[in-house]
Amino acid sequence: MAKLIQLEGGVFVAPQIVESDFAEIAAKGFKTVVNNRPDGEAADQMPDEVAKAAAESLGLTYLYQPVANLRITDDDVVAAFAGALETLPRPVLFYCRSGTRCTLLWAQASAARIGAAEAIAVAGKAGYDLTSIADILEERETPVAPLPKP
Repeated sequence: MAKLIQLEGGVFVAPQIVESDFAEIAAKGFKTVVNNRPDGEAADQMPDEVAKAAAESLGLTYLYQPVANLRITDDDVVAAFAGALETLPRPVLFYCRSGTRCTLLWAQASAARIGAAEAIAVAGKAGYDLTSIADILEERETPVAPLPKP
């Protein structure tokens, strides 16, 4: 089972999970799983359709919200993540290759609410050093409006 790291109440990140992890995720009381990793990024990763089927078979809400690393600071990407963070049933688990991408997205989406310094501190306690993007997080202290739900 991948290590699940809590960033705030009801919000967790994890590195790549595998199909068999979904039963434990459901047993731990999670309501939602969000996949932030694009299909085909690595040969050994679980495809979206497998993850979706595994999640839904256990009654979990599942969202495929792939984010390429080069787009991680784009306004539309951050807005989409903010919308998911705001509206999806919690507890919610966001996963990607290492958990870093999800943490970067969470920090940007949360900076307006908790401040850049607090986002960096929370990420640091979770094992993710975001000091290199402090200036981006400071800019994000002005909120990006979440995209409307489809």
